[in-house]
Amino acid sequence: MPQTHAPALQRQLIVPPEAEGQRLDRWLAGSLKTISRSRVQKLIASGLIKLSGEPTKAGRLLQGGEELQLTVPAPAPTRLIAETILFEILAEDDDLVVVNKPSGLVVHPGAGHAQGTLVNGLLRGRELAPVSGAPERPGIVHRLDRGTSGVMVVAKTELAYRSLVAQFKRHEVSKHYLAWVRGAFSETEGRIEAAIGRDPRQRQRMKVLVQRGKPAVTEFKVLQRSPERTLLEVHPLSGRTHQIRVHLSSIGHPILGDRLYGGAGAAAPRLMLHAWQLELWHPRSGRRVCWIAPPPVEFELAQ
Repeated sequence: MPQTHAPALQRQLIVPPEAEGQRLDRWLAGSLKTISRSRVQKLIASGLIKLSGEPTKAGRLLQGGEELQLTVPAPAPTRLIAETILFEILAEDDDLVVVNKPSGLVVHPGAGHAQGTLVNGLLRGRELAPVSGAPERPGIVHRLDRGTSGVMVVAKTELAYRSLVAQFKRHEVSKHYLAWVRGAFSETEGRIEAAIGRDPRQRQRMKVLVQRGKPAVTEFKVLQRSPERTLLEVHPLSGRTHQIRVHLSSIGHPILGDRLYGGAGAAAPRLMLHAWQLELWHPRSGRRVCWIAPPPVEFELAQ
């Protein structure tokens, strides 16, 4: 069955005396906490927020004691189907759910993957934060490639969605990966700084492009080494598409199992890239939180 949503929210609020002199939109967004200021402004412009029964303006200065009537429409119904999909839940609360995504699982529906995705599985028994203009990816604030396994955080509320998107944009989220790569390293750690852009000849690939690419930085540390392969801890400081895969391939150490960037010399049963650790600020408590997804069995067998 398609996923459904709760009915419209209707509330009445009395503006407290201490709100005197504040803009209506700013005070209301701060009071509700789960609705952004931009959405409050749109609701006011649509006549869904009234002051003492009359339409009002977002910039109206409050006096205190006014009565507000709010009608917040429910998100448009989505045709996404809730399915039983196997994956591990690492943590969950009212605002977010943290999962250990298995290799081979697509994150959200798209071309060629109408269902059978992580989002379809997460919709079973829970609601996810709606994403404006992207109904097929509710709650998704970041993604892992289909072949990449590991920790992902997904937003269940608008508060969480706004907070997480802002943290990723400000580079406040710390991500650490494990990667088995081809060849041996002479160094014990390093840093790759190389701009990345879409390959003009093969649009499904990304590429190091000095002139037209976007800045990207990846740090790495050697954990295990042998003449044929090396296990790295990888810390991307930016979030470009396929960044880790492109950067490591560009220095001659493609990730094992990477058919797109590794060639025949990087053969493995799967893409040997695992999102091991994710650290960020919790959107409601403001505390720094960290989740770890243990390495899958394929990583242990590769030693």
